[in-house]
Amino acid sequence: MSRDTERIKIGISCGDLNGIGLEVAIKTFLDPRISELCTPILYASKKVSSAYRKELDIKDFSFEEIKSIEQANPKRANVINVWDEEVELNLGTPTEASGKYALKSLQAATADLKEGKIDVLLTAPIDKHNIQSDEFNFPGHTEYLADAFGVDEYAMLMVSENLKVTFMTGHLPLSEIGKHLSFESIIKKIRFLDRTLPQDFGIRKPKIAVLGLNPHNGDGGVIGNEEKDLIAPAIKKAKEDGILVFGPFAADGFFGSGAYRQFDVVLAMYHDQGLIPFKTLNFDQGVNYTAGLPKVRVSPDHGTGYDIAGKGIASEQSFRDALFLGIDLVRERERYAEYTSNVLKPQKEIRMEGAGRGDRGGRADDRGPRKPRPAAPKPKVEAEKPDSPEE
Repeated sequence: MSRDTERIKIGISCGDLNGIGLEVAIKTFLDPRISELCTPILYASKKVSSAYRKELDIKDFSFEEIKSIEQANPKRANVINVWDEEVELNLGTPTEASGKYALKSLQAATADLKEGKIDVLLTAPIDKHNIQSDEFNFPGHTEYLADAFGVDEYAMLMVSENLKVTFMTGHLPLSEIGKHLSFESIIKKIRFLDRTLPQDFGIRKPKIAVLGLNPHNGDGGVIGNEEKDLIAPAIKKAKEDGILVFGPFAADGFFGSGAYRQFDVVLAMYHDQGLIPFKTLNFDQGVNYTAGLPKVRVSPDHGTGYDIAGKGIASEQSFRDALFLGIDLVRERERYAEYTSNVLKPQKEIRMEGAGRGDRGGRADDRGPRKPRPAAPKPKVEAEKPDSPEE
């Protein structure tokens, strides 16, 4: 696809119809400037989108109904009918029907993403309980999409202007976390991040911070041994491989002191260890990105918002940020692909012609006009020692 002739197509799964997903989508597309950046396509039905708009008493907006992606109007927000039947809205209340149609929307959008008919999948929030069925037996979007694309290495990466956080373990009970940590799994995730950030964010040598699992990094084994037995050895091995990785850091002091600002990404050991500080710092502004997929999937970092659904007070900021990030990720991946494939001659032949011995493809920073990144300071934070005193 030439970006000079065709806008990036953003496919939107509607999420739970009784939550705030459709509200934040409609509010985002009220701004006509969005259509200058991309072509939005909602996977739902004209009937249900109109009914939701009326519930919000929004009169100056409507989706353009289309029957296929090829009919999408680049100057409008579009809706493609995934179903034709009437669906009753019960805003604020999860129902069997709202879970059923959330899945229909997700399946249709995922199919078009796999076929390359859309460039980005932006998922509105689902209810992880009422969407469960024989066709959806997953903890959430991330695992469903990893299965749909057949990938083994992937990560839920939370992204904002000032922080990127991912997790060793995702949607697991706290009692299960330790069973899913190993030297091999930790170093595998570190290597994954070292590959992913250059491809998706243009960060050539990312600085990775790794958190410990236990309070005070286990205090030398008094509170736990995972730091000295698993996490620290994995970090040491990754450093030997040339990766810029640091830690383990005790999570409370790491975030409380602002040390996270010195790193490109933070690897937390479990869901809430990373998400609580992330949402505290970026509530309504963070984006959930599924790293590791061959296609781009993004989502707002909030849930269904049943308590405020239909009241017209839901903030669209995170949804809009997810849309913008999706566009940036597509463009960055295209730049990376062009950069890494731009090796015209083998190194031996280049030397014979008197060329220099520098990077054959140029620096990652030379891949075209981009907003300049300020030079990051060298990390000065020391890992909390296992024998550090109690607070």
